[in-house]
Amino acid sequence: MSNTYTKESPSSGINASNRKISLVRKVLISFLVIFLALQFIRPLRNNGNAESPVDISHFLQVPDSVMAIFKTSCYDCHSNHTNYPWYININPVGFWMRSHINDGKRALNFSDLSSFTPKKLDHRLNDIAEQVEEREMPLSSYTLIHRQAKLDAKQIEMIKAWTVDARKQVGFNRNF
Repeated sequence: MSNTYTKESPSSGINASNRKISLVRKVLISFLVIFLALQFIRPLRNNGNAESPVDISHFLQVPDSVMAIFKTSCYDCHSNHTNYPWYININPVGFWMRSHINDGKRALNFSDLSSFTPKKLDHRLNDIAEQVEEREMPLSSYTLIHRQAKLDAKQIEMIKAWTVDARKQVGFNRNF
């Protein structure tokens, strides 16, 4: 009768350990190759003109003080021109930022209000007031790096007061 009990040799533990290290090494090298390959893919840049014949200033009266706030705190994601930081060149960050900018422009693009009906513009103006008051905009992920974009209480009140006046200019909603 043969003995079914086999004693592992010390070298079999080393072989298993070497296989694990080899697998980890292969996975890390694969991730590194993918990461490096991503660096050669460049997302499109949002380098148009922020000011145009269809920008917000052609539809609504915007005081210089409010426009300055918009340009500092909103335009990078909500206009046709973004001032890109250095880290945009590192993918997948570049892909994430491009997607984020596209989402922001779809919601509201200060550079092009031509497609907005009075009803939609009125709604967006109301959204602006609500989102800055609730500190949903600018996004905390943006103000974490762009400290100058963070709105203080005075700036929030200026934007809210402007949205009330702007909604009157639109003339859609008279219940202010």
